Amino acid sequence: MVRYSKLAFRQTVFEYGTDLCWTPMILAKEFNRNNFARDSDFTLSTHGTQPPTIVQFGASLPLELARASSLAAPFCSGVDLNCGCPQSWACAETLGAALMEKRELVRDMVVETRERLRQDGWDVGKEKDMNSPKGRSVSVKIRVHKDLRKTMDFITTVLGPDQDRHIDFLTIHPRTKSTPSSTPINIEALEILTSTFGDRVPILVSGDVFTLNALPFTSPLFPPTFTSSSTETEQPPPTPLVNIPKLAGLMSARAILANPALYAGFDACPWEAVETFMNKVARAPLPFKLVQHHLSEMCSPGLGPNKRALLTRSERSAMMSCQNMVDLIDFLDEKGNISRRTPPV
Repeated sequence: MVRYSKLAFRQTVFEYGTDLCWTPMILAKEFNRNNFARDSDFTLSTHGTQPPTIVQFGASLPLELARASSLAAPFCSGVDLNCGCPQSWACAETLGAALMEKRELVRDMVVETRERLRQDGWDVGKEKDMNSPKGRSVSVKIRVHKDLRKTMDFITTVLGPDQDRHIDFLTIHPRTKSTPSSTPINIEALEILTSTFGDRVPILVSGDVFTLNALPFTSPLFPPTFTSSSTETEQPPPTPLVNIPKLAGLMSARAILANPALYAGFDACPWEAVETFMNKVARAPLPFKLVQHHLSEMCSPGLGPNKRALLTRSERSAMMSCQNMVDLIDFLDEKGNISRRTPPV
């Protein structure tokens, strides 16, 4: 995500069952050159557990990515090259999804980054170093092409030889650069790519992971999990026809903004997640407008089948009109007490 996965939010989702957290996309060039950029983009926890974190970089030069990864490695679990961001400003700078047309460059970036981390003394031996305290991963997040053969060529180039592949895992967002997020992910493309490459590299899927009980595919690793946030039991969706047996994990962006407890099995955001987030913000402050945006997402109808909202439209409007953190906390305290007395509808 761009902007919306800073420390307080990462701590919140980790408390609700997320195994691995990503930072917002950080521009490697700025990260290398500016202390203020490093402090702003990658905040660390000095109190309690630091969530296992992947630092996600936007880069277009091997040296820039390698240098930024070297700076970040002491404080994270791994680094990830974002080849999926479709925003026009990123593509204009040959970042994000623009890299899907430059497979050799992406290969060179991950190869140089892994070598730099190895020279720095980090364990980058993929599976054999998974449990090493000095183990660090190098990964890539991609989109797909209209012609899936180009995507397969891209993955083949970036992966490299099976005996010593270049990346630890791959995240696939099965939409093209121009496909709007309102269009469902391309399940057929996902099935083909995981069937082809799933035995060679662990693959995560990003996109349409709205609730665990309403995934748009089946997989033996992810049986439906259901923790209702309402008093009425929702009917589970029809069983999808497409089985994706070779998935290694799920990634969520938009949906986990709306429901940080997604991976705990909640089908809609519980009020306790709002309180957890605000407790984290108190220890790892965020800009006030960013806090309001997070709360607006959490208190609005979710993206899954359960459209229950924690606050009505007028209440959300009142929340967004708060001018400072004190007023916002007072507002949430009042609404939180009401929600405890009134069953959700």
